[in-house]
Amino acid sequence: MELGLVGLGKMGGNMRERIRRAGHTVFGYDRNADLSDVHSLEELVGKLTGPRVVWIMVPAGGPTQSTVDRLAELLEPGDVVVDGGNSRWTDDEKHAGQLAAKGIGFVDCGVSGGVWGLENGYALMYGGDPEHVAKAAPVFEALKPAGDLGAVHAGKVGAGHFAKMVHNGIEYAMMQAYAEGWELLEKADSVENVREVFRSWQDGTVIRSWLLDLAVNALDTDEHLQGLKGYAHDSGEGRWTVEAALDHAVPLPAITASLFARFASRQDDSPQMKMIAALRNQFGGHPVENN
Repeated sequence: MELGLVGLGKMGGNMRERIRRAGHTVFGYDRNADLSDVHSLEELVGKLTGPRVVWIMVPAGGPTQSTVDRLAELLEPGDVVVDGGNSRWTDDEKHAGQLAAKGIGFVDCGVSGGVWGLENGYALMYGGDPEHVAKAAPVFEALKPAGDLGAVHAGKVGAGHFAKMVHNGIEYAMMQAYAEGWELLEKADSVENVREVFRSWQDGTVIRSWLLDLAVNALDTDEHLQGLKGYAHDSGEGRWTVEAALDHAVPLPAITASLFARFASRQDDSPQMKMIAALRNQFGGHPVENN
């Protein structure tokens, strides 16, 4: 099939390549002309044969809204827009209504896989009407990992980004647990090889995971993370998860504590946050602050 892809950054560029490897035609547009296949959104839409599918991979908020606004002017009834960025689920409902007024479908899709997705595939959580999801199904199949798992139609519009938000909240708590354990091991005089303790956990333990593998990768690069500042950013989805928990009266003590730990990292050089920063850089290519 043909796909228009808007936003060719760390994830979008790799997604374009993975979709092409699956045999599909992708026309990509980015504000950085060096990355683009076309010079404008108008040219991108003109390249596609209807009914069109256009996938957005731009930052949440204003950039996504302005892209939806322009596509609402350019696309035609029967076309579909997929928002694969990290938009808030409440924005999805607004975008779906805006596009529906023009006869254009909308699907929200939470995407997980970071900089490793090109080779390993991307976990996809999408929401929308079945008829709109079906038009994007070949792209979902191209992006997902091999096998039966890794993609889910989570529900109606907003469900995909809500599921991805909860996924990221869980990710916050898991990273915090690894970071706290790592700091405690580093402080203990009796433990002389913390990195190898972490490595030993990669097989046979109940806490083995891809995040643990990435922690070992980071420690192999800098055994005591001395080159990093103990400062960790947050993408916003941890905050949204806590806000949703308040709205639904669901207690999230671990996720909430992990979010506030990141805020604490901005006041002092926290050893735990060195591990959090290292993990975010490993799986998502997120920036780190070096000493």
